[in-house]
Amino acid sequence: MSVKVRIPTILRTYTGGESEVTAEGGTLSEVLADLERNHTGIGPRVLDDTGKLRRFVNVYVNDDDVRFEQGLETPTPDGAGVSIIPAVAGGC
Repeated sequence: MSVKVRIPTILRTYTGGESEVTAEGGTLSEVLADLERNHTGIGPRVLDDTGKLRRFVNVYVNDDDVRFEQGLETPTPDGAGVSIIPAVAGGC
């Protein structure tokens, strides 16, 4: 399955400045592996050392937060949009 992955500004150094790239895979895990194969270095910014999504990175397949779906096993149907969004912290 081919999906469009939206890349946040902070990770665009791994995609040659591209804000959106294409990746292949039937699940989020497969999409992230393909993303790493084609844009070396981006994977460790999204996944931790144990292979789980980093705590402060939110990932959506279409409009669904994968943390409330099936995590890395969330299906990524052909034509889906995957968004990687770093969490923003702040306070007063």
